[in-house]
Amino acid sequence: MSRPQALPRDAYAHFSRITTRWMDNDIYGHVNNVTYYSYFDTAVNRYLIEAGVLDIHAGEVIGLVIETHCNYFAPLAFPRNVDAGIRVAHIGKSSVRYEIGLFEEGEPLAAACGHFVHVYVDRDNRRPTALPEAFVAALQALVPVSGA
Repeated sequence: MSRPQALPRDAYAHFSRITTRWMDNDIYGHVNNVTYYSYFDTAVNRYLIEAGVLDIHAGEVIGLVIETHCNYFAPLAFPRNVDAGIRVAHIGKSSVRYEIGLFEEGEPLAAACGHFVHVYVDRDNRRPTALPEAFVAALQALVPVSGA
């Protein structure tokens, strides 16, 4: 298995800005590792809400995380802006693999790269459900054109 590498900005299809918070830092002076996962969730769900395909309060379909992973390459800290790049690596019938890169503002390589898999389920019965067409269209916009 090859050693994980930090990816460049052009490996991602969409970016959103996240501002670090005082509480994100740990005693060692950098953003605590678990906070990166919160940034992943924030970037993906912000995109889906802004694309008009995720209604967190009343939508029929919700995403449950079933897998997550992160590789760390450089520290992030407060006060900084973080650019969260997202792309979609796989769209299944009811699941999606999102890949996320977290970049300190102005840096060409990701400070961290990770992924998570959502299985989309019916809000009421929590059983997997097929992704609506509009949802799939919004996800396809995040599939990289190149093989990055």
